[in-house]
Amino acid sequence: MGYTTFTKNENYKPRKGLEGPFTFGNGRTLYYDVSCGQYWDPKTDIYLENDEVADLQGYLITKLKA
Repeated sequence: MGYTTFTKNENYKPRKGLEGPFTFGNGRTLYYDVSCGQYWDPKTDIYLENDEVADLQGYLITKLKA
């Protein structure tokens, strides 16, 4: 039986007003902004569309099932 581990990137710390950080299976780290209801990428300083985050979550679920 095999398993996959995901390492937390220690460069990302909690930020005031945001939930997270959340590290996804592909290594991408995002924060959730409750005030606008979207995930924010600190590397690019942009908010992601909901379908982009759904793709990342789907990638994580696929890896967990493997």
